[in-house]
Amino acid sequence: MEMSTRPVRGNHRHSLWYERILLSFRVHYLLGLTLTSLLPALWGRAWSTSTLAAISTNTTVLASAIAWMVAFRIVQQLSRHPGADPCTYVAPVVTAVYLLILVVLELMAIPFHLTQLLMSGGLALLFGWTGYRVTRRYRRLKMALVPLGNIREWFGHQDVDQRWLSGPDLESLRVDGVIIDLSCDLNDEWQRFLADCTIKRIPVHDARRFGEASTGRIGLDQIHANRYGSLMPRTSYELFKRLADILAALLMLPAALPIMAVAAMMIKRDDPGPILFRQRRSGFQGEEFDVYKMRSMYVNPDDVRPTQEGDDPRITKVGRYLRKYRIDELPQLFNVLKGEMSLIGPRPETPALTEAYERDIPFFRYRHAVRPGISGWAQVEQGYASEVEGSRIKLEYDFYYIRNFSFWMDLLVVIRTIRTIFTGSGAR
Repeated sequence: MEMSTRPVRGNHRHSLWYERILLSFRVHYLLGLTLTSLLPALWGRAWSTSTLAAISTNTTVLASAIAWMVAFRIVQQLSRHPGADPCTYVAPVVTAVYLLILVVLELMAIPFHLTQLLMSGGLALLFGWTGYRVTRRYRRLKMALVPLGNIREWFGHQDVDQRWLSGPDLESLRVDGVIIDLSCDLNDEWQRFLADCTIKRIPVHDARRFGEASTGRIGLDQIHANRYGSLMPRTSYELFKRLADILAALLMLPAALPIMAVAAMMIKRDDPGPILFRQRRSGFQGEEFDVYKMRSMYVNPDDVRPTQEGDDPRITKVGRYLRKYRIDELPQLFNVLKGEMSLIGPRPETPALTEAYERDIPFFRYRHAVRPGISGWAQVEQGYASEVEGSRIKLEYDFYYIRNFSFWMDLLVVIRTIRTIFTGSGAR
């Protein structure tokens, strides 16, 4: 006998043909490709008739198409991660990609139309930002939540339109998917309901995994539920990242050295004492190393401790600026070249703090599966935490980073770190 509680195809949100077209990323991709490459070319052909001009126009069409495809791909990959609003990445990504294309064309002495390429870049910015902005409200997930098990504990993300079910029936509700605690015991009606949702192409998500993907954190009380393999960083990416770290550090040093020299003079003038601060930290695979930083505290702080409001009187006047704009971290580029650190990764902890964490969280040791970084996912999401609860949240971000260890994750952290440097947010 057919169950009356079964969902129908119409319960899947945006399943109608015109909705699928209007909100399709593929449609936006193809429309943007046509607009940014062909429209400026038509304008260029209207003003030029020579053979050389035609070659330059065709070259610019190809360059514009490549720029749009690369920029669209990057924005799409970045927006897959928690808290990533595509609108905020359109401008920096499109600008960087088009500038890169422009530099390549100039270095290779390939004839092209500068005005045509600039028009294409302007259209890419306008169409990309407008497209994401207009469709954002329709792409906000609407999820049906099954009120069983520990779903309220694992899932509380506010960016999702939550619709709690009173029974195994969607009725007339149109949703993007169903969220349920799959570790709890389900009666026959709920099992049939979930099976029918899958048959009708309505995605069913585990509450714990969905919560992790939405918050960018892996709960420490649920670490045991993740297999070691799922937290194992991708070994194929490790070699590429190590080479990229060396190259990036070498390219950054010529600009970093003059800044460090000016900072060194300011440190000496503000408070006599050593310029560099060296401290033992736990690093890759548990190996200890000395991390280098520019000194930002007084040499003799007289056992002064931070106040409850978060102010730290031990920090010098110059040190506040060094920390705010992350200048104190620049000497760690030498740690990167030595292979002790990476540009991106979990921040290294002191051996004493590492030992204390390992007593409370046996799985903490797995944090050493990747090289520690100058900046990390926890720092750009949370800032610098000193209290116990803040430190636990930082660990949850670190475990999420390890499990999602990839080029796109690192690129997202780089972009947010640059924004943090210019805004000074999250300073200690």
